[in-house]
Amino acid sequence: MIPMMNAWERILKILEKSLKPGLFKLWIRPLRGNFKPESRCLCLEAPNEFIATWVKDKLEDAILESCQDVLGLTPELVITCSSNNNCLSSPVKTCRNIIRQEQPALPVNTPLKVVSSFQFKFEDFVVGPCNELAFVASKSFCRENVSSDQLFLCSSTGLGKTHLAQSMGSFMAGLANKKNVRIAYLTAEEFANQLVMAIKSKRMEEFKARFRDQIDVLLLEDVHFFQGKEKIQNEFLSTFNSLQCQGKKVVLTSTFLPKELNDIDSNLVSRMCRGFLAVIDRPDMRTRQEIVRKKARSLQVGLSDEVTDFLAGSIKNDIRQLESCLHNLVFKARMLKESITLDLAMQVIQNFDVQKHKMDLDQILEQVCRLFQVSRESICSRSRKKQHVMARNVAFYIARRFTDFSLKEIGYRLNRRHSTVIKGITNVEKEISRKSPLGRQLKQTVNQIVA
Repeated sequence: MIPMMNAWERILKILEKSLKPGLFKLWIRPLRGNFKPESRCLCLEAPNEFIATWVKDKLEDAILESCQDVLGLTPELVITCSSNNNCLSSPVKTCRNIIRQEQPALPVNTPLKVVSSFQFKFEDFVVGPCNELAFVASKSFCRENVSSDQLFLCSSTGLGKTHLAQSMGSFMAGLANKKNVRIAYLTAEEFANQLVMAIKSKRMEEFKARFRDQIDVLLLEDVHFFQGKEKIQNEFLSTFNSLQCQGKKVVLTSTFLPKELNDIDSNLVSRMCRGFLAVIDRPDMRTRQEIVRKKARSLQVGLSDEVTDFLAGSIKNDIRQLESCLHNLVFKARMLKESITLDLAMQVIQNFDVQKHKMDLDQILEQVCRLFQVSRESICSRSRKKQHVMARNVAFYIARRFTDFSLKEIGYRLNRRHSTVIKGITNVEKEISRKSPLGRQLKQTVNQIVA
């Protein structure tokens, strides 16, 4: 049995190993923790509301996973601020507890409460070519006259499927007062844990009643967790069939398409494919820029185009991480009482998994030549024609910002001196910062190449 007075210290050690050093030092280290075994509650105290909110929104799952390793259970997480003692318990966790509650047992005929609050809403979702279909499908799904009562959302981690799932829950919960909509939101792992608990405690009838009769909408995340778990698949398939036979709505999310899942019963795969399926792709540069701008507005800060482009160009595959980076940047600027600059952004982004641009100089030159309609020989020549100079300077600029090549190496590959490379990069940066017609054209060209 772990001494409870040492539980938080042990959880801290796991978090220190699992999180990036910057994240741990900035957000976790300032917390004071106390685990209360009688209520299965982990109480964390943050030095201010900003840290409390950020930890609740971004690091809750990591903390609870570490709790599971140390305590052998997933506690209720409550975060307070030492400045005002306001409680910041998670709305998602509140929703999940409706399903996960174990003791005392609910009578079979006790209805689930209506979930009325979620972290995400449709209004906060940035729509782009990568996610427009999924967004439209999710909004349409909430209408009563929609032709399908099932939706499957698929995307890589951090691209918005959870945002859309919670937005649907939030929208439908808003109808609760009029329609008495009963919504259950949880992960596939939580569903499995509830099933195992019900079997062990011989309360399967109660489990079936709660999931089949006492809800109108099931929002189930990460269904790939069911892979290789035959008994759990069977029960979920029965639950799935029961809900849909009653005309109830089911939303599933996964990082894999149904056909890509391994060790899943073919009947369950077929059932998953029966409704509408929407895939969220990696966002393009313009969408990432708008995400950064919108998040900055919500944090009540102004960002220069230079900082916005840097963040959006550096983190491309995980919107959650992009937003986290911006949170860190804003927090650091406020703590240091400094303006948000490109230099500060460069410091903060070192703590994140930055996707280095995979293009080498040959690929950059190929793209530049295509967009400027010039030959590679002309870029590397001594030509001073305006089109050639502009293409050459853009190649310098992109190679410097999005590769690991030094200025000397860039100059050598393009047959130019180190000083010429610096001058060319400076000219491009100046035009972009001035937002002149030429600057806007150059910025658009750069975005096309690096997106």
